[in-house]
Amino acid sequence: MNGKEDCEKLLDALLPLAEEMLREYGEFYPYGGYMTLSGEIVHVGAKDEDTNHPKSKDLLHVLRDSFSEMARAGGCKATAVVFDVHVNSPETAAKNDAIQVSLEHVEGYCVEVFFPYEIAGNVLNYGATYANETEHEIFGKIF
Repeated sequence: MNGKEDCEKLLDALLPLAEEMLREYGEFYPYGGYMTLSGEIVHVGAKDEDTNHPKSKDLLHVLRDSFSEMARAGGCKATAVVFDVHVNSPETAAKNDAIQVSLEHVEGYCVEVFFPYEIAGNVLNYGATYANETEHEIFGKIF
């Protein structure tokens, strides 16, 4: 597999949790996962020991730092961080909710994928998915 294929496999494994949490609770805390060198996918949660109601930005920091340490140690080949955002749609420029997945691969593939959504009852309706290439945050620290 190449970097994009590894990241797509990681995305497919991680996205269902966000969908389940949105349908059940209407929101979710950031979480992530990584792919080992052998291709195994590992799901990762984050917590703030100081509070039961952490800020999402603090959990994002925890996830990115732990993935960066793992990347420097050669313990993974791909990472994903999944979080809930409120962003401008590239189609309409209107603000909408979206699941954002930041994906990185040791081979240089690095992209943010957005899944705009609306929740009606406990039904999750997606808008048009879009992606942007981005700068490395995890593996960029080891190059």
